[in-house]
Amino acid sequence: MPLLGPADPLPHVPRRILVAGNAGSGKSTLCRRIAESRDLRRVELDSLYWGPQWTPRPEFRAEVAAFAEETRWVTEFQYNEVRRELLARADTLVWLDHPFSMVMGRLVIRTIRRRARRVELWNGNQEPSLWSAFTDSEHILRWGWKTYRRSRTRVLALVDQVVVVRLSGQAQVERWLAGPLASVGEERAR
Repeated sequence: MPLLGPADPLPHVPRRILVAGNAGSGKSTLCRRIAESRDLRRVELDSLYWGPQWTPRPEFRAEVAAFAEETRWVTEFQYNEVRRELLARADTLVWLDHPFSMVMGRLVIRTIRRRARRVELWNGNQEPSLWSAFTDSEHILRWGWKTYRRSRTRVLALVDQVVVVRLSGQAQVERWLAGPLASVGEERAR
């Protein structure tokens, strides 16, 4: 299958969409926007994965398997233990392949804002102290830095398995949402 760009027409009406990209690329935001524009169920994987005090929830895999069986959804393409299952059901993967500087800038701003405002994320969790970015090798800022190239390699390996739409930069995201995604016909969820 060809790698599609922001202006390329979609070969089908997307009904089960994965959004891939590095931490800070805007996956959750794009999922929300796609869900609203296409009347798809949106499932945020972080909310299923993280229990109180940043502990993984044992129900995670079962809950992902249950929603993956549905006919219309959008979610992030993350968490190794469920990627294969989600990919087997997905008909479209949107890849946010933004420049490193953009992704890290967004990630830093988002992390600082969440921490300063003490935003509750999932199941009572909040961003840890900013100081922990220096002491915790799994801190989101360090994670975003070290996984950037890995994310690109992972998605490029999928081009033969699913329709992949590559978007680089916010202008391409907007162009795709207003163009190819908006132009595919769709009967609303029944």
